[in-house]
Amino acid sequence: MPNRRDFLKNVAGATAGMVVGAHGLTGAAQAPAAARRRVMLGGRRITVIDVHAHHFIPETIDIVRGTPLEAEYKGQAATKDRYLGPHWLQYMDKEGIDIMALNMNPWWYAADRDLARRICDFQNERTAAWVKKYPDRFIGMATCALQFPDLAAEQLEFGVKKLGFRGAPIGGSVEGVELSDRRFDPFWAKVQELDVLLFTHPQQAPGTTANARLQGKGALGNTIGNPLETTVFLSHLIFEGVFDRFPGLKIAAAHAGGYLPSYSGRSDAACGRGGTVGQECRALKRLPSEYFRSNIWVDSMIFRENGLRHLVNEVGVDHIVYGTDWPFDWPVGIDFILKASFLSDADKEKILGGNLMKLLRVTTPATA
Repeated sequence: MPNRRDFLKNVAGATAGMVVGAHGLTGAAQAPAAARRRVMLGGRRITVIDVHAHHFIPETIDIVRGTPLEAEYKGQAATKDRYLGPHWLQYMDKEGIDIMALNMNPWWYAADRDLARRICDFQNERTAAWVKKYPDRFIGMATCALQFPDLAAEQLEFGVKKLGFRGAPIGGSVEGVELSDRRFDPFWAKVQELDVLLFTHPQQAPGTTANARLQGKGALGNTIGNPLETTVFLSHLIFEGVFDRFPGLKIAAAHAGGYLPSYSGRSDAACGRGGTVGQECRALKRLPSEYFRSNIWVDSMIFRENGLRHLVNEVGVDHIVYGTDWPFDWPVGIDFILKASFLSDADKEKILGGNLMKLLRVTTPATA
């Protein structure tokens, strides 16, 4: 098994004249030139950053082949458009996206420690190679084996300090265990120490996405279950005091934060009542909704202008970031933000990229 020094050599070597194509690392051909949309506000060029993009590394199948995770990986990485390649740059140029943060949706939480290490280290190596080739277009986020919090903390630190990653993607739970459980405190402590952003995205979980009542038409496990998983995840972090124990945490939640921003008033109201909930809330440092102004950001996948207006009212423009769910075909484009009549140009710039420039430490605005 290669050591960390070998790992870094592999990253450097993989970037020399190589790109990650639909079938893995291929020859040095650049993405075909295409007209690149430049988003302007008030006659000024702005930087657009997408926090919600899912990529897969095709050669990972060689690591999981013959294991129980083989079918899971094949289901997640079902089509070639989900592999990094020139079509990603073509899509970004067409849409006007300057930078994408590469947040792989966790699918490896059932792996044992050795397999989980090999999966995550390999994926991080290949992601780093791609980012090194296109440093002005992509930001790497470290895949971490969160089922082993100490290992996840190690992988996060290596990714940030050695590979230049700016944070990590996480699921909303780990094999049925809530991330508010104290066993995950070593990971939360490392996140706070490194002062990086986490992007949370739901994956299959009992009681939310994998709920028998969501069977049938409408893909309800996704349509309803995904936002529900995020809602439950954030609620546990709030009520179990994770944000109070680690006040420096910064978490961006997919799918507009699930249902919680739209109904966080109920959580606040519960804290004003008597009984057990009222007693539990008195141990918190602030009302549940107020964590959206300090620790939680949400992406813009709300689909309707009235929904966006409500989201702004609930969490504020400083805590909304742009996300597309690429390469999955959800209709949330840049024009959705640009055409929002109630937003000022300054608000639109914050949502489309300004907030993420701060969270992901992007210091060079797009000019090309």
